[in-house]
Amino acid sequence: MLFDVVIVGGGLAGLSLACALRDTRLRIALLENHAPKPTTGWDARVYAISPANADFLQKIGAWKHLDAQRIAPIHAMKIVGDDGARLDFSAYQSGVPELGWILESSLMACELWESVKRQGNLTLLCPAAPSAVEIGEKAAVLTLGDGQSLSTKLLVGADGRDSWVREAAGLPAINTPYGEMGVVANFECERPHRGIARQWFRDDGVLAWLPLAGDDAANRFSMVWSTPDAHAAELLALSPEALCARVATAGASELGELRLLTPATAFPLRLMRVPRTVAPRVALVGDAAHGIHPLSGHGINLGYQDARALAELLAATPEWQDIGSEHLLRRYQRARREETVLLQYTTHTIRRLFREKLPGLKPLRNIGLNLTNALPVVKNLLVRYALGSF
Repeated sequence: MLFDVVIVGGGLAGLSLACALRDTRLRIALLENHAPKPTTGWDARVYAISPANADFLQKIGAWKHLDAQRIAPIHAMKIVGDDGARLDFSAYQSGVPELGWILESSLMACELWESVKRQGNLTLLCPAAPSAVEIGEKAAVLTLGDGQSLSTKLLVGADGRDSWVREAAGLPAINTPYGEMGVVANFECERPHRGIARQWFRDDGVLAWLPLAGDDAANRFSMVWSTPDAHAAELLALSPEALCARVATAGASELGELRLLTPATAFPLRLMRVPRTVAPRVALVGDAAHGIHPLSGHGINLGYQDARALAELLAATPEWQDIGSEHLLRRYQRARREETVLLQYTTHTIRRLFREKLPGLKPLRNIGLNLTNALPVVKNLLVRYALGSF
């Protein structure tokens, strides 16, 4: 089978790229092993979506079909240092309706999946997995596990941190394990969260409470606790009641008593840098191209912006030009490098700053938070970046 673009991986980045290429002349194939499934109750894996990426999802036709009752606006953010310092952001003070939105991963994945199933220029191969690839001068030939052969001008790796495409293309990844896990769970809380995202820098890691959609009868939030492996194992071993008590205490009982909605799970944290995200006939997007600490909440936002940038480049390329040319694909790599490196460096530095135990460092980093909170110009710059206004 002959295609212009073959996307390996049907996660959020790969699906959004496919949707963004809907109105192009390109013939697309998307490979995925398992179709996404809606969760019963609330998905423990949630993402903070920036306004820039909500706009991207709107443009590719997905946002308007998402269940509005499961989208929680972020009206404010509260960040607390490990010595009582505060940094606050407000949508009202920033002159915007919302700072962002909290959405379940499965909610977005299922909607994007339904979109690509209806897409006229796309062939959906599921279940399917690659087994071999040969990169030629004119095309990349991908062999699937069932023996099928696909020829494509461009092969896109959207297959996650342990990307098969990245390895097959010889694009090295530099992994720095943090020795931490991201423990996630959802809770119902006694007091209303009022659309405030909360984050605490603690001696045992970074604790975040992200508001979930609710009604007058229920208030819910999703927890992400980035914490050393031993403490993560301790949290996972707790009974539901004990976990609720531990999480409530860690958050200064700001939302009162808690009730566990989803069992706690965890995933390993690591920094992953990929010096080259393109090669002849190959481009990487999403977690295949980068990995950052979750304290910034920007993981999927980076992936969506990868998809947006690559789709815009491919859509603007004249028909006579080879979309698999490394010379062309380097434009995509340059377009995404600055934001990715900046966020990786920033989150890595902040994480190290709050993990170091050097004498005198704790008061200095908390003074920095308080000083930033007192400087409206600096806060406005941070908000504008988070909103995607630059």
